[in-house]
Amino acid sequence: MPIKAVEDLTEADAAAELSRLASEITQANRAYHTADAPEISDADYDALKRRNAAIEARFPALKRSDSPSEQVGSALAEGFAKARHDVRMLSLENAFAAEDVADFDDRVRKYLGLSPEATLEFTAEPKIDGLSLSLRYVGGRLVQAATRGDGEVGENVTENARTIADIPQVVQGAPEVLEVRGEVYMTHADFAALNARQREKGEKPLANPRNAAAGSLRQLDAAITRARPLRFFAYAWGALSEPLAETQFGAIRRLQDLGFSTNPLTQICDGPEALLAVYRGIEAGRAGLGYDIDGVVYKVNDLALQRRLGFRSTTPRWAVAHKFPAELAWTRLEAIDIQVGRTGALSPVARLLPVTVGGVVVSNATLHNEDYIAGRDARGEPIREGRDIRVGDWVQVYRAGDVIPKIADVDLSRRPEEAVPYVFPEVCPDCGSEAIREEGDAVRRCTGGLICPAQAVERLKHFVSRAAFDIEGLGAKQIEMFFADPILPIREPADIFTLAARDAANPLQKLRNRDGFGEKSVTNLFAAIEERRQIPLNRLIFALGIRHVGEAAAGLLATHYGTWAAFEAAMTAATPGAGPEWEDLLAVDGVGAVLATSAITAFHQPAERASIDRLVAHLTIAPVLPRGPVESPVAGKTVVFTGTLERMTRAEAKARAEALGAKVAGSVSAKTDILVAGPGAGSKATKAAELGVEVIDEDAWIALIGEA
Repeated sequence: MPIKAVEDLTEADAAAELSRLASEITQANRAYHTADAPEISDADYDALKRRNAAIEARFPALKRSDSPSEQVGSALAEGFAKARHDVRMLSLENAFAAEDVADFDDRVRKYLGLSPEATLEFTAEPKIDGLSLSLRYVGGRLVQAATRGDGEVGENVTENARTIADIPQVVQGAPEVLEVRGEVYMTHADFAALNARQREKGEKPLANPRNAAAGSLRQLDAAITRARPLRFFAYAWGALSEPLAETQFGAIRRLQDLGFSTNPLTQICDGPEALLAVYRGIEAGRAGLGYDIDGVVYKVNDLALQRRLGFRSTTPRWAVAHKFPAELAWTRLEAIDIQVGRTGALSPVARLLPVTVGGVVVSNATLHNEDYIAGRDARGEPIREGRDIRVGDWVQVYRAGDVIPKIADVDLSRRPEEAVPYVFPEVCPDCGSEAIREEGDAVRRCTGGLICPAQAVERLKHFVSRAAFDIEGLGAKQIEMFFADPILPIREPADIFTLAARDAANPLQKLRNRDGFGEKSVTNLFAAIEERRQIPLNRLIFALGIRHVGEAAAGLLATHYGTWAAFEAAMTAATPGAGPEWEDLLAVDGVGAVLATSAITAFHQPAERASIDRLVAHLTIAPVLPRGPVESPVAGKTVVFTGTLERMTRAEAKARAEALGAKVAGSVSAKTDILVAGPGAGSKATKAAELGVEVIDEDAWIALIGEA
C-alpha cells in the first residue's frame, strides 16, 4: 500500500509504524550482520533508517526503548565466542547531499569555535562495502580479531582472520597495544572466480561480494575461510598504548608503514568544496575500482580536534559518510492539500500519482511552504531556476537525505496548458480564520487558535502523546472520535479529566454501550486517566503545546522553576522584553527571547489561560527536584560563561560544567554563583560586578574543575 508522508501520520500511525520499522530494521540487521544474507538493498535499508529517524523527530515522545537509531550492528551469530571491544565500534552519521556536507563542516566549526575562514582539514576516503573487523595486537603479535557485533561486543574470529593475507600476524615497531580497525572485502574478480567454483561444485552461488566476504570470515571452519580470497583495508584504530600520529592522515600512513593495506584514494581536503570534488571523482571512477563502495567518508584530520569533538550516543561528531545518491523518479502532481498543525502552521502536501522511489511506493511529498511552491527561497532568491510547481505538472521526486519524499524539479516541457500558478490560501481551510505570515517567518499560520478544530485536535493529540500525559487507551484515533462526539466530547484537555463523571451522569448513552468500547476497555480508560491526574512538572509544561516549547525546553523550564506555582506565577507576572521575571526567564541557558515570549504569551491569552486553569484544577503536579549530589567544586552552583573562551568552546564548557553538577545559565542574575569571563566579556561582567558575583577567567575555571 502507498506509504504515508511523515507529516501525514497521526500519532497512532506513527506508533504503529515505529513498531513496524523496529521489527524490519532488526530483521535487516540480523540478515546483514549476523547471517550475512541481506534481504533488502542498502538503499532500502537506509530508507528505513531515515524514515524511523524522521518519525522520531516529529514524534519524539514515541521513541521506543529498542529504537534502531540507538543501535549499532546486530546480535552475535551463534558458534563464536564473544569478544568485548575496549573502545566501542560505532557507526557513522550519513550525508546525502552537498548541503549535508556543508552542514557537517558548519557543525564542526561551531562546536570547536572556528570561524568560516579558519583552516580546517579533513580526510576523504572510499567507504568500503564489506564487514567491519577489529584486530588487537599486543607486543606486536595478533592476539584477537573481532567483528563489530553490537558495537560493544563482537564475535571472536581470530583464527579466521589469521588466514587473510592482508592481515599481518606480527607487526614491527608498533605500540605495545594496538587495535587496528578496517573492512574485510572481496574484489569483483575474486568474487566472480569464487562463484564459478561454487557452480562447478554444484553449490549455490553467493549473492554479492559483501555477502561473500562476511560469510567467508564467519565460517566456523577456518579452512573454508582460508580458501576464500578475502582482503582487508585498515582505516581506523581502537585502543592504543601510545598515539600513532597527530593527524588522521598521518595515522593511516603509520598503519601502512606497519604493514597494513590502506586505501590509496585517501586524500586531505581543506573544506567542503574540496571534499565534494573528491566525492565526485571517486563516484566517477567507482565502476573501475574493482571492489564495492557505497560512498565517501569524511573525517576531521587533526586528532586533537577529534578528541575535543567526541561522540554522540552511536556516532562520532568528527566524521560523516557521504552516501551515493538514491533513486529519483518522475510522476504527476495531482493535487496540493493544506494541512493545519497544532501551532496553526499551514503545510502544503503534494498528492502524487503513486510512483516507486528507491523501492517504496510514494503518493505524497512535502512542499515545505508557499515560497518553495513559487520557486523561491525564504530570501526571495530563485530555486529550481525559478520554476514554480503547479497541479498537473510532472515532478521529480527523491528520497535521498530524507525519508520524507520531496520534489526536486519540474519538467516544463510536459506542463499542461491549463496548469495555473498555485495560489496559497490566506484563510485557514478548517476554520476560515485569517492565515497570516509574520515577517521573517517562512510559514503562514491560522489565527483561529482554539476555535480552529484542526489546531484543537492536533493539540489534544500532542497532550496525550508519549512524552506528555501518555494516557493508555487515549491515542490519536480516540481523540479524533471524542472531539467529534456530541454526547461526551473532549474539546480541551480538562475535558479528559471530567469524562468519567460525565459518563456516570449520562444514563442513556454510556461509553461502554458504544461500538469499540466494552466494560473492560472503559474501566481501563478511566483508570488510566485517573492515574495521570498526578503528573511531573516537565511533562505538564510540554503537554500544554506552547509554540517553541518542546520536550527539552520544557525540561529546562521545569528544572529552573521547580514547581508549577513558581512557573505559573513567573509567567503571569512576566512581560516580554522587560522586568525581573523576563530577565530570570532569559537566564535559563537554552531559552531565548522567542521561546520566552511564546511561553509568557500562553499565560496572557484569556481563552488559553482559562483552559490551562481548568486543566490544572484536576491535577496534582509533582515538582522537579534537583539532581542528586555530585562531588565537584562546582556542584549545585549556577555558572554563566561570557566572552571568548580560548581553550574550549561554549558547548564544551557547558557540557563539562553540567557533568560536574553545575547549573549553566545564559545571563547573570542575583542567583549566579560564578561568571567565567573571557576576552570581550562586556555587560555580563559589569552586571556581575554590580551584584557581587564571583568572576574568574578561563584558566581559573579549568584550574577549579581540573583538566579531565
